[in-house]
Amino acid sequence: MTLTLSLIIPAYNEAERLALGFERLRPTLQSLDPSTVEVIVIDDGSSDDTLERARETYGHLEHALFVRQPTNLGKGAALRLGIALASGTYVVTVDADMAIDPRRLPDFVAALDDAALVPGSRALSGDIKYDSRLRTFAGAAYNRLVRHYTGTTLRDTQCGCKGFQLGPARLLALLAMIDGFALDVEFLYLADQLELSVRPLLVTWQDVRGSSVRPGHDAWAMIRDIRGLKKTRYENPVVELPVSVTANDVAALAKEARLLGLVIARNAVDALLVLGRDGALGGLGIAGALGGTLRTARLEELRGRTYEAV
Repeated sequence: MTLTLSLIIPAYNEAERLALGFERLRPTLQSLDPSTVEVIVIDDGSSDDTLERARETYGHLEHALFVRQPTNLGKGAALRLGIALASGTYVVTVDADMAIDPRRLPDFVAALDDAALVPGSRALSGDIKYDSRLRTFAGAAYNRLVRHYTGTTLRDTQCGCKGFQLGPARLLALLAMIDGFALDVEFLYLADQLELSVRPLLVTWQDVRGSSVRPGHDAWAMIRDIRGLKKTRYENPVVELPVSVTANDVAALAKEARLLGLVIARNAVDALLVLGRDGALGGLGIAGALGGTLRTARLEELRGRTYEAV
């Protein structure tokens, strides 16, 4: 059966909130048909028993995958890994506590029929109101800085619930460099640079206590990361292939080379197999087998293409 939806849950010390999150998700999961949904939990080097609780909570599902990072690398790194592993036609990232009302998930799937990226928004206009005055102030100030440094008009870039078509999601994950919470902004920045279609979706939510976000420490790290976006040279190794190449042609070779999360970026002239920044050696073997050329490609060359996950 074809998997329609991949739900990616990054989790850091979330042992106490996973079960509550699943109870919020359960009714919607049943309405979506669980046999067409995969759940991917990425334990980001937790110091508690997050991985064991995740298996207890989601392990009964037909399609569930649990991966533990050896150390705490950051939410951005966890999301990129989850996207590399995803198999569904559509990908939606969600928080472990399911603070965003899961009943909106079918709306994400519907919107992704004709939009590459559907970011959930808790405030299409105005500021987000948290139960902490400090967090409300920090969130509003951060969003003003994001709009200043990136030019985005979105009032909520940090909503944990975002939907993607799988191909564009893979490309964004391969290109992105931020390991921390500012990956959300980097994804939106890259989507704008690639001219992807973006359609925000208004969501309802609960401000569930126990978040691992540290308003002071994390805010400064996020500001540092977003200030560097426009100065970043985005360049990845690619294998230039004939336009007739198919994902099936590449899949077995990629598996043999132990390369995950690849995407073919096509136009009328050629097909570029986009690799991770550490994938050049494996790409060399694929180029030799398929008569392609290994080289690098900058962001501008990937713009305006169609994107097919391998």
